[in-house]
Amino acid sequence: MKQRVITALILAPLVVLGIFQLPLTPFIIALSFVTLLGFWEWTQFIDSKFCFSSLIPPVIIGSLGLYVITPQLSMTHDLSLLCALVLWIGSGWWIAASYLAMTYPASGKYWSESKLLKHLFGLLTLLPFFWSVVLLRTENMARDSAYGAKLVLFVCLIVWIADSGAYFAGRFLGKHKMAPNVSPNKTIEGLVGGVVAAVVAAFFLSGWFDIHFSGTGTMFVIILCTVIISVLGDLVESMFKRASGIKDSSHLIPGHGGVLDRIDSLTAAFPVFALLYFHL
Repeated sequence: MKQRVITALILAPLVVLGIFQLPLTPFIIALSFVTLLGFWEWTQFIDSKFCFSSLIPPVIIGSLGLYVITPQLSMTHDLSLLCALVLWIGSGWWIAASYLAMTYPASGKYWSESKLLKHLFGLLTLLPFFWSVVLLRTENMARDSAYGAKLVLFVCLIVWIADSGAYFAGRFLGKHKMAPNVSPNKTIEGLVGGVVAAVVAAFFLSGWFDIHFSGTGTMFVIILCTVIISVLGDLVESMFKRASGIKDSSHLIPGHGGVLDRIDSLTAAFPVFALLYFHL
């Protein structure tokens, strides 16, 4: 626990500093590195004996995405058709992945032996996450260079607060398991506690950060969907780890496991939040 706290105290300021202080190009480079580490950890779910060869497809597709999508970043609230498509695909994947997690291990028979599907799952998990963060970071950048940074931090804080609320609500009130075959500690009561904590926090944080929503009801819907999918995103990674027989995605972060262990909820939350934020 001591190591976990020390690591968090070091990493948290660095993350905030990177979000606000890095210019767009260095920010994209730093986020690309984090995403690449996520892909490297994902190769364990595909073939632990050939990690580097399993890394080739996402590197090629990710590089192609940078070449094609980066010129379409508008720096305003308008999305290109391709950027919108990435968000729709990412959000659709998380709906499907949540179903796989909730029905595991029965769902495992359809994908657990397929390397091709596992490659596809990794791409659908990490690439929409990457582009949703970038799109939010560039939101209204033409008018206010800090607005997008506040928006990215807003999503991170909402998810982290929801995680904390779910932990305490689940610990003291949890009785009904969400997906006992994947994560025995996740409960319906914990999910409700996380949603309540996130919604309350969103009211204060949106005013503090001056985050613009079309209305209070819209904000409630966006936060509700984001938190629910973030909790399910945690379940999805747990499902893949359980199917692969591993506890942590890696040991890159002392006391916290791997990069995927830290961003699993965020990989689900960002595409869904971005999709709803840009369209509602």
